Amino acid sequence: MTQKLGISGSQRMLNRIALWTLGAILVCIAGAASLAGIPADVPTVSAGLGPCTADFTVTDASSKPVYNANVHLKMKYGFMSKRDTELDVATDSNGKARMEGLPVKLKKPPMEFTVTKDAASQTVTADPATNCHSTFAVTLGK
Repeated sequence: MTQKLGISGSQRMLNRIALWTLGAILVCIAGAASLAGIPADVPTVSAGLGPCTADFTVTDASSKPVYNANVHLKMKYGFMSKRDTELDVATDSNGKARMEGLPVKLKKPPMEFTVTKDAASQTVTADPATNCHSTFAVTLGK
């Protein structure tokens, strides 16, 4: 008589459990890695006039991020500065906001960005001809 070499039923069950456990662990690791690699979306508005950007981080006097602070820009451009564009963007829960599509050349530089929240306000300026990708750390309040 020949005897079949094989795996017993309990060994087969243990192999299945081990395989399912390994699969679950790999799925969890892949999910955590993909979540960690994706930064939170920063609120962004685009003027569509050029390649320049302005990034803002708004904090209060105690260095905590300010949620829903308004960043405003009004700029004139074009022939005889007859065209004007106004952009507004609000900060997220991390106090961050971004304006993109800003022109490199302006007739009357610099651009003035006004950051406001309730009664607090601060103005910052940038000349895109000298720094096309500006970054601002704005502190509101006393």
